[in-house]
Amino acid sequence: MDYSTGKLAFIGILAVVLTALGSWLLAWRYRLAMRRLMSAPVGVSRAPVMVAVPRAGIAEAKAAGLDGASSPRAALDFADNRRAGWQLTIALVVLSMLIALSAAVLQNRVLVPDEPLSWKRVAVLTVVHLWPAIPALGVVWRWSRGRIAVLLGMWFLLCFAIIQWRSVESMPLQSLAYLGLEIGPPALLIALLLLGDATRAIAPWLLPPLIGFVWASIAGIDVLWLLVERRSPWLMGLPAWLGAHTVMSAFTVLPWLIAWWPLKAVGRALARAYARKHLSELSVLFGTAWAVSLFWQALSAASSLGAGGTVMLLPLLWLPLALLVGRQWYRRGARAPTLLVLRVFRRDAEVQALFDTVIERWRLTGNTVLIAGTDLADRTLDADDIFTFIDGRLAERFIRDPAEVDARIAAFDLERDSDGRYRINECYCHDTTWQVALDALVRRSDVVLMDLRGFQAHNAGCLHELAVLSRQSGLQRVVVLADAVSDRAAAASAVAGAAPDRFVWLDASRIGARLIAEVLQQLFMPRTAAAPSSMQPAGVR
Repeated sequence: MDYSTGKLAFIGILAVVLTALGSWLLAWRYRLAMRRLMSAPVGVSRAPVMVAVPRAGIAEAKAAGLDGASSPRAALDFADNRRAGWQLTIALVVLSMLIALSAAVLQNRVLVPDEPLSWKRVAVLTVVHLWPAIPALGVVWRWSRGRIAVLLGMWFLLCFAIIQWRSVESMPLQSLAYLGLEIGPPALLIALLLLGDATRAIAPWLLPPLIGFVWASIAGIDVLWLLVERRSPWLMGLPAWLGAHTVMSAFTVLPWLIAWWPLKAVGRALARAYARKHLSELSVLFGTAWAVSLFWQALSAASSLGAGGTVMLLPLLWLPLALLVGRQWYRRGARAPTLLVLRVFRRDAEVQALFDTVIERWRLTGNTVLIAGTDLADRTLDADDIFTFIDGRLAERFIRDPAEVDARIAAFDLERDSDGRYRINECYCHDTTWQVALDALVRRSDVVLMDLRGFQAHNAGCLHELAVLSRQSGLQRVVVLADAVSDRAAAASAVAGAAPDRFVWLDASRIGARLIAEVLQQLFMPRTAAAPSSMQPAGVR
């Protein structure tokens, strides 16, 4: 069967579009299922209790101190966190430059195979090919779509100026057309895959299976066309019996039955690779952005080289090499500190914005634990969660009995990924079991970030959380965010018996860079150096 560059492009583009739509649909259904299971009383679900295979293992849980045992903990240091952020950014930029340089060298050999390698031409092509670093970094650090678009526009203009400067004769229209085709289509595909909340979390994991399903449908149509060309006797009678549209639909959809099991196995293999730390969230996001760009270059090269155009995908080999280096670089050391995140539910937009700015930075230093909810589903979904839900086994993750709590926490993934970041671990709880899980998480946490924006006295869950936090002696600090709507008198009453330096209250009526920096500084500040503050009904510092 003939697979021209046009057909391959169609398969890739259609798979990306279906992946984006499927990600939104799956995220919506996941939130509905979470909401139903959270409010279900214990005993409604008859699913067998599933304790996930420990991704870090019980031994690692003990080493991290989440089993309740005491163990040496790494010191909280804001400067170290900032340094880790810069190191990660520099590493991603260097990796991007290696990929872009490799692609430029390969493309130079493809375009002019008979001429000596021109390093000036390679340098220009490297700058042009480097553009995916912008959306890749933007996805990693959760930049806004507007910021990514502006930076891409500026890079486009820079590339245009460099090409015009290096050209023997000025051809601005041709340069614009070249850059538009080189950057425009893959940038749109990356935006569809990675720049939405649901797609960022889900699309990179769904894309490989959906490419397979689209390919299966195209193969089915090719088989139909081949049978029509040969005027197969049994096929000629089908349209009269079933109708032409039904026959075409059958050859489009029925191949899915053949592809379903192997592609489902692909999804499960991805989930296992993530659970075993062969892959990380960051490596998959970063790799997806670059894979889309290199796929587009491979299609361009295939127009002259045929199957040899796949050589343009070779620069992706830098990614597993980088993971191997990272695995050696980030060896296990002292126990990482643990941050517990609490919040007022049904304040999704505010909590998500805080998560994007503060928690993503914290993950460079330590573990993050929380009670799962629909508000942060798009931020905490990972490959294991996605394929567990697709398999219909989400209910098995919920804690139905207090005796299950320790086993669930022992299964937390507490090791640093090869990209230098720690993962987010959640307890899935029914309305009747979350308080037991909260007690266990508080005992095992070092610092707490609690978002009380919009809190009112009728938020009984938050009042219970405040009371538990005020009693626990092992906490370094509790950083609480409040706004003008927060019922400060009710909160002050709930923590009246706490140690004077336990709680740090910050006015978060307006979220900006200054507040984010202060939140991070308070989370990393030693307890004895924290700014003492006791909440008064009149205000918050």
